[in-house]
Amino acid sequence: METLTEDAYTHLREGAEVLAADEHGDKVLLLADGTYLKMFRVKRLFTSARLFPYWRRFQVNAEKLAELGIPTLKVKEVYRVPHLDRTAVHYDALPGETLRQVKRFDADLAARLGEFIRELHDKGVYLRSMHLGNVVLTPEGRLGLIDVADMRVKSSPLSNQLRFRNFHHLCRYTEDRKVIEPFAESFLAAFDDAIVPRYRRMLSGL
Repeated sequence: METLTEDAYTHLREGAEVLAADEHGDKVLLLADGTYLKMFRVKRLFTSARLFPYWRRFQVNAEKLAELGIPTLKVKEVYRVPHLDRTAVHYDALPGETLRQVKRFDADLAARLGEFIRELHDKGVYLRSMHLGNVVLTPEGRLGLIDVADMRVKSSPLSNQLRFRNFHHLCRYTEDRKVIEPFAESFLAAFDDAIVPRYRRMLSGL
């Protein structure tokens, strides 16, 4: 991990666009060269994030996804930013559009999304921040993941219980349900018949 002085941080940040921020400061920056800087802070004194910090989770999870053959972002460097009491990850974005940005979400894309989620679960990937804004359609027509800090990769396929929980995360977002629901049958065709009824109920918000 490299330490960024205040001057070095100011230089890196020059010309950046703030994509996300809160009352504590910047969270995600689009830098002038087209790369990204994601800032992390430890929110509580006693937390697992001190043992396995978010910057490290982000880095490790990106590496694990790449090993599994799942398109994702590529970490360039990690930084300690003492004057802001932050850590940061500098990364290349995954090219493409998120599924919230695509101009046309149709039955084919819904089917591919279902297959992608099934693939993630079969490969042991549990992404708590599962929503259409974190799934990218690449120029090659593949689906991939971004914002991977809040993720676990297990050594075996997910249990049905974890699959249900992960699917529920997706269904919490009303705007995403509205996009998927018109193509529900195409989307649900990727999943086992035994769990489709429960998925259908979650997708309809019941």
